[in-house]
Amino acid sequence: MHLNNKQKQHLKGLAHPLKPVVMLGNHGLTEGVLAEIEQTLEHHELIKVKIAAEDRETKTLIADAIVRETGACNVQVIGNTLILYRPSKERKINIPR
Repeated sequence: MHLNNKQKQHLKGLAHPLKPVVMLGNHGLTEGVLAEIEQTLEHHELIKVKIAAEDRETKTLIADAIVRETGACNVQVIGNTLILYRPSKERKINIPR
């Protein structure tokens, strides 16, 4: 799924008041963390993930791996926070076309 700029702006506005629901620790991206992200995306559709990585390259690699493994859309990365969107079977969020 690809989001256009209008859709991303809408989702950024919806994500602004959200708190990170999944936080990556010292062990990095594990199977358990990926399973938690999958489950949370299915329930909420729009989530924030906190990535504890020192350098930008590592953070980008982790974010890309999460997007690839979950099939979610990367809405935005701000600092150490990744905003993900993936529609569930019963849509909860209406995004503009």
